[in-house]
Amino acid sequence: MVSEKIVIRISSGLHLRPVGVLCNRAIEFKSTITMKSGEISVNAKSVLGVLSAGVKYGDEIEIICDGEDEKEALHTLSMIIRNGLGDEIVK
Repeated sequence: MVSEKIVIRISSGLHLRPVGVLCNRAIEFKSTITMKSGEISVNAKSVLGVLSAGVKYGDEIEIICDGEDEKEALHTLSMIIRNGLGDEIVK
């Protein structure tokens, strides 16, 4: 199991479009991928799950990957989140 904490720098937070990008990439991996935001843990492969976490700009999330391709999954997902999931990021 590997994990990484990331601060969300997307000005509008994790809304439907970036969540779709995140989940579509997460689905590509065999590992179990969980996103934690505060006390909430959700399946990062589920659009509704991630949306239900209500992640806003400046919130810290933790991505947790567990499985045969966990390192690759964590590297890929943390990179695309840091790059804004296709949305503009605030530095």
